[in-house]
Amino acid sequence: MFGHQGKILHVDIGTGKSWTEDLPEEWRRLYVGSRGINAKILWDYCKDPSITWDDPRNIIIFAPGTVTGTTAPASGRTSVTTVGCTTGLYLKSNTGGHWGAELKRAGYDHLVVHGVAEKPVYILIQDDHVEVRDAKDLWGKDILETDALLKKWHGEDSRGLYIGPAGEKLVRAASIQCSLYHAAGRGGGAAVMGKKKLKAISVKGSKPVRVKDPKKFAEIAQEMRELLKADSGAQSLHEFGTSGSIGAVNELHAFPGKNWQTGYTENAHPISGQALNEKGYLKRRVACFGCTIGCHRYSVIEKGPHAGIASGGPEYETFGALGNGPGIIDTEGVLVLNEVCNRLGLDTITAGTVTQWAIESYLRGVLTKEDTDGLELDWGKLDEVKKTVEKIALREGKLGNLLADGLKIATKKVGKDSYKWAIINAKGLEQSNVETRSAKAYALAFAVNPRGNDHLMTETFAEFGASPESIEVIEKVTGDKKWASPHFTEYRAEIVRWHEDCYEITEALGFCVFTSTAAYGVNPDNMARLFAAATGIELSEEEMMLTGRRVCTLEKAFNVTRGATREYDNLPWRLMNEGAASGPLKGEKNSKEELDGMLDRYYELHGWDKETSWPTRETLEMLKLKDVADYLEELGKLP
Repeated sequence: MFGHQGKILHVDIGTGKSWTEDLPEEWRRLYVGSRGINAKILWDYCKDPSITWDDPRNIIIFAPGTVTGTTAPASGRTSVTTVGCTTGLYLKSNTGGHWGAELKRAGYDHLVVHGVAEKPVYILIQDDHVEVRDAKDLWGKDILETDALLKKWHGEDSRGLYIGPAGEKLVRAASIQCSLYHAAGRGGGAAVMGKKKLKAISVKGSKPVRVKDPKKFAEIAQEMRELLKADSGAQSLHEFGTSGSIGAVNELHAFPGKNWQTGYTENAHPISGQALNEKGYLKRRVACFGCTIGCHRYSVIEKGPHAGIASGGPEYETFGALGNGPGIIDTEGVLVLNEVCNRLGLDTITAGTVTQWAIESYLRGVLTKEDTDGLELDWGKLDEVKKTVEKIALREGKLGNLLADGLKIATKKVGKDSYKWAIINAKGLEQSNVETRSAKAYALAFAVNPRGNDHLMTETFAEFGASPESIEVIEKVTGDKKWASPHFTEYRAEIVRWHEDCYEITEALGFCVFTSTAAYGVNPDNMARLFAAATGIELSEEEMMLTGRRVCTLEKAFNVTRGATREYDNLPWRLMNEGAASGPLKGEKNSKEELDGMLDRYYELHGWDKETSWPTRETLEMLKLKDVADYLEELGKLP
């Protein structure tokens, strides 16, 4: 087989047994790879709505992309799919680094983990040798310690994927780490691993990843590299990382602060990629497997009370959630908080968002000093924020236990209208730091995201029209470049739908989505051609994008089995009822009326029922998902 290795590896960590399954040829055509095939596997094993995230029947699937392990640029991504613990719904998370390429070289396209171990274990994969091993010497260790032990036991050239203490303690914001640089962070996939008592997966492979037409493949890969090199956004990503845009976003009054009560900070420069460079904290730029951009950072504090702290990042989202959000406008302060999260295995977005909610709740008198374990919470207090984050990761004290379950549960426990300043939507995932009140395509994309309201299922950055390439994308999608502005509601559904499909095939192939939805050197046309050169399967650009639509609909259907309706497709109460604090769009909201209009058009474009948001039989059968339609009909969830 070409492109794919042709094997799905199954490991039951309860019994210690492993087996392989041939990758069906039909799945390659219908779902392309990685995220797409993961969605199919999860549906087949876990569509029964009685299977919850902590049920032994829940599985967790790891899959590098179709072209991961080849010379395709920026193709080192791995999708992780399971029933999520934060929302109880479909969860896809994604990580970079080198682990995925190593799994491909071991001979596998997908790793499916079943069952629950009686005691902590880790999985060792060395080509055809697969073993479930005792992890008693790893359990309780942080990410640094775990990585060091796995490399000591299995070689410096082995690649590890692991959870930290947060995952072991079933914190719903726990992240799956692939080194200190990379994380499948959102949605609590590490808590699923923790529930299964799966500490780590160590992989070493030696098998080649072959492509069908090496000459053609090399030509298209080089075309992609040249396009990325010429892209106006790629150089900034290399120079300053994702946080290089913070200054510009702040000037737009779209940089959320103090739990989304402000959108502008007088001097946000200290929490930017530029400051990281200028102050000498940045020690090197880090690239994932095959990447020509290198947007990741490695930062070190060399002197002062925090000397010796070193970690990957911080990214834009971390500077937002743990910097501007709680009022820590200090480069070194955010570096300290970022290192705590990376070392203990905690998603920085959720960690910062729940901390901001706690601060505001304390200042409102909704949380007492007893509730906060004696901490006097307020904006700008680094020590208190650090202690709060550590409490969350370790489930320590009343405050740690409350916040470790996320805001969906915390607001129900606390009551007192605390949901009104909790930045979550009906699904329950804490929102990433995009000001959707001034970016309408993002607002729609966040609302319909099957895993909850964040940017990492559909990145509609092009709506800002910030580069010639992004304006071209908007013109292609809408027919007119005038719609390349985030303040319109017109054509937002078309923009979101296009980006959904593009994002899905990007991940299915294993590309970083920065290359197709933030920079634009990778696009549906050259992805379709590269897929054909890699696998020998000819799909037109339109057919390739249809596979994206198929997967998005399957992900939606999975949530429908668990009770998702149109009411789940919304935005946080604060953003829908309180206006933006400042700037040219002061007072702007994500109103229900505005969102409903965009949702109606979005469902129409998808062929989903407007009243329920459920996919229709006609649409499901057109997408070759008749079995999905039949099952939804059995459940009484087919419109």
